[in-house]
Amino acid sequence: MQNPPRQMHLGVFVLGTGNHIAGWRYPGAADSFQSLPVIQEIARIAERGKFDLLFLGDSLVAGVNDHPSFTARFEPITMLAALAATTTHLGLGATSSTTYGEPFSVARAFASLDHLSGGRAAWNAVTSSGARAAANFGREHPRHAARYEVAEEFVDVVRGLWDCWEDGAIIADRETGQYINPDKVRELNHKGEFFQVKGPLNIGRCPQGQPIILQAGSSEPGLALAARTADVVFSVVQDLDEAKIAYRALKDLLPKYGRVESDIALLPGVMPVIGATEAEAREKLNTLQGFVTGSNAATLLSQRLGVDVSGFPMDELVPELPLPDSSHGFARTMLAKAKREKMTWRDLHNLTGAARGHWVICGTPESIADTLELWFTEKAADGFNILPPYFPGSFDDFVDQVVPILQARGLFRRDYSGTMLRDHLGLARPANRLFAG
Repeated sequence: MQNPPRQMHLGVFVLGTGNHIAGWRYPGAADSFQSLPVIQEIARIAERGKFDLLFLGDSLVAGVNDHPSFTARFEPITMLAALAATTTHLGLGATSSTTYGEPFSVARAFASLDHLSGGRAAWNAVTSSGARAAANFGREHPRHAARYEVAEEFVDVVRGLWDCWEDGAIIADRETGQYINPDKVRELNHKGEFFQVKGPLNIGRCPQGQPIILQAGSSEPGLALAARTADVVFSVVQDLDEAKIAYRALKDLLPKYGRVESDIALLPGVMPVIGATEAEAREKLNTLQGFVTGSNAATLLSQRLGVDVSGFPMDELVPELPLPDSSHGFARTMLAKAKREKMTWRDLHNLTGAARGHWVICGTPESIADTLELWFTEKAADGFNILPPYFPGSFDDFVDQVVPILQARGLFRRDYSGTMLRDHLGLARPANRLFAG
């Protein structure tokens, strides 16, 4: 029996003011990330397009010169709980920090979301690269390596808590009066280097067995954690050949952990700017870029590179810089592009303003579909995390103009085959490890 043909997975990265740093200024664009109707409309578009996943990132700080959706935003789990009531198939993913959270609270929140949504929850496990968050928790920000040591244990504790309940533990027998079968609930009794968690979690086993785990680390410890525990990995890309190497490097790590290539979907972030002609698409991008200011681009670029760039001469070439102790993925990708294309600081400011360091493709629906197909068939990606520059118009353009081309080529589903996120990703429901054997 032949395996079904490989198909793309698509997620949408939602920032209410648009992924472009000034997308909210585009005519007709939404201008708030604190509006339930805005996010509900984005979710409706995603579900109409048969997307796997809607994703909400998060940060734990606010800066007046930051991306507007980084500065003023809903807490993501609260937001996704509201969306669970107005969607039926769309996966719902959100970020929660392993550096500034607690395993019990994270496990409980995402288990609740999985129940509320009927099996559509996904947790993006991040180590919080920005040191500014530490001041909001009265802590010192741990070094990069230390953050990943904590994250390794944190993820294991969360997964262990999700396994404290076996399926069918809640029997609610009206005749006998027995509500819970005690043989199907166990304590975790985790005692590790960083956490001591007794358990069990105070919610029954999730519809998915366990919510989907998302990750985005690209450093050596980040890739190791992803290869061992993640179901979906987000990546930062700018170049096809580099993306193919990164794809192969991640997939080659999987056998070490008893996993196969189909166990993880790698989704690079991409911002599509779509026009009826190449010239129209370029004009849209030029309009958006005309809204970028030096202050907001410099703030975000400084965060990405881990160095204050506000005083650097704009027309000088970007020099060699060490990777920061924050996020390696953005810095490595952006600095490699700057070196490869002999970019100035002005060029890098513009790149950051456009898509925060992510890949931008500009063109007709056909040319964009061609590019995505190339990356998919060349195994640089298993799909894409779409970053519309503004909402809802640019996302409508992608769903109504690009998705039908991908569907006609047999690259993307025409309808959902199940109701849970694991169904969309082609992943089996995991066995309960605490009750195995």
